[in-house]
Amino acid sequence: MTVTSEATTLWFGDLTSGSGTTSLDSSDAAEFPVTWAGRSEGVTGQTNPEELLGAAHSACFSMAFSNELARAGFPPESLQVTAAVTFQPGEGITGSHLLVSAKIPGIGEEQFEAIAESAKQNCPVSQALTGIPITLEASLA
Repeated sequence: MTVTSEATTLWFGDLTSGSGTTSLDSSDAAEFPVTWAGRSEGVTGQTNPEELLGAAHSACFSMAFSNELARAGFPPESLQVTAAVTFQPGEGITGSHLLVSAKIPGIGEEQFEAIAESAKQNCPVSQALTGIPITLEASLA
């Protein structure tokens, strides 16, 4: 089954003094304020495209990694995944760094690292981000 997910941004004004809101339409889960300052300087209480992309990347990687672990006979007890997406004004999005802490009974370090790397390569969001470097730092808790 194909699923199409939607989000909408309503923007008012120019780039530097304007502002808007981004709504998660498909889930109706949230609406977030957005501004250029929030994106280029980081403002508490506002999101930005990179944070939303990080949410997508961390969720996607978590699903791909848990699936590959279970297929290998090591269903995870828990995964904590942070995706740090970097934005440089004038240059754009310059990378996504996946930071993983995992509780996986019975798995060895070498197999853990190989499965994590495979999940990084095969996660659909990682595949959509092939234009930027994606790095991975994974450890067993």
